[in-house]
Amino acid sequence: MRFDATTAEPVPWKNGGGTTRELALQERAGKLLWRLSLADITRNGPFSAFPGVQRIHTIVGGRGLDLRGADEVLQARPLKPLRFDGGMPLDATLIGGPCRAFNVIYDPAQVQADMVVFAENIRAAAGDILYAITSDLTLSDGTILTEGQGMRCPVATEAATVGSAVRLWFTSLPEDR
Repeated sequence: MRFDATTAEPVPWKNGGGTTRELALQERAGKLLWRLSLADITRNGPFSAFPGVQRIHTIVGGRGLDLRGADEVLQARPLKPLRFDGGMPLDATLIGGPCRAFNVIYDPAQVQADMVVFAENIRAAAGDILYAITSDLTLSDGTILTEGQGMRCPVATEAATVGSAVRLWFTSLPEDR
């Protein structure tokens, strides 16, 4: 599976605060396991809630934002994955203007997800997802992902970049838990 943010259609948010480009998703028996998206956040306001899922939100453009909940403020800063409950009601306050975020939502009853941002070389296992943030990402088989492109690795690979990129992996949980 390969995806490209530059060809994914932007969908306006219902509240008018930005757009989302869906990059990839996986379902099991008609239920969402996980979804990857790229969001352009253009103004302050309510942050979409996704009850029943977990989120990993990573700022990949702009200075970031603060997400204010009833009891806490979550700080979303560039290239620092922020993990939180997708159902939490939050209001976003931009820091110094619009920003872009690489988002993962996933069903924690079905899978676990983890993400790292890297800026040199990394080893990715079969099934991992790689996404080029700020420059080309070159895989050991010669595949090149340009900025905004990603793929699910069919086999284990080495990846190198001179900019920033994301490695994301999912671990399926037993269905009989």
